Amino acid sequence: MQKQFSFLPKIAALSVMAACAVPAMAQTAGSNIVNLGWFHLSPQDSSETLRKNDGPGAGPVAGSGATIGNADTLGIAFTHFFTDNISLTADLGIPPTFELDGTGTLAGVGKIGQAKQWSPAIVAKYHFGDANSAFRPFVGAGVTYVWYDSVELTNGFQSTISSKYTNGAVTSAKSSASLSSSWAPVLTVGANYNFDKSWSVGLSVSYIPLKTDATITTELPALAGGTTHSSTSLTINPIVTFLSVGYKF
Repeated sequence: MQKQFSFLPKIAALSVMAACAVPAMAQTAGSNIVNLGWFHLSPQDSSETLRKNDGPGAGPVAGSGATIGNADTLGIAFTHFFTDNISLTADLGIPPTFELDGTGTLAGVGKIGQAKQWSPAIVAKYHFGDANSAFRPFVGAGVTYVWYDSVELTNGFQSTISSKYTNGAVTSAKSSASLSSSWAPVLTVGANYNFDKSWSVGLSVSYIPLKTDATITTELPALAGGTTHSSTSLTINPIVTFLSVGYKF
């Protein structure tokens, strides 16, 4: 009986070794991972001078400009591994709301307006390390299509534009705005840390060279020139960070 029990430590040791030999992380070809987390968008922005395109006094609004604030939103990403190192990720998020503030001769207006941005992206990634590495840095490149809705101009901005375009004669003309949509490249770096075979935490930093054209329509009285159009271009170039928790299935 004593001889029989002497095998128990050996069996336990072999069990531990076998457990260690089983792939714990296994981001292998065919793996699917869903990440849920928080996007932070930080525009590296600039703007061109607002320009009145038609009607009396057409031309640039000297010294005018705008700046875009940061935005945060909830995001989700779905990743499929085609090989142990190459994956494709689809990024989606609740559209963040960006706020625009006046600069230069429009600084006194404060907030100019706001808009929601839609920017789903597809990104191909190369993951360093092997399939069972706990820590896996990656680099990637892809494309996003960006469009906007819920574009609103503040009453203060509409009043200012109305006054500027009529030399103070009209201060209550209504204005509306639209922003152009476009394709843009996405460049990303990041890393995932795998806690076990199913759960991980990820952090990525992406750069999107992005520009949009803004068109403003102002409904002036006929004696003041009637409906007039203005335009400007906004360079947004956001740096986007994504901190998330992932689940592999």
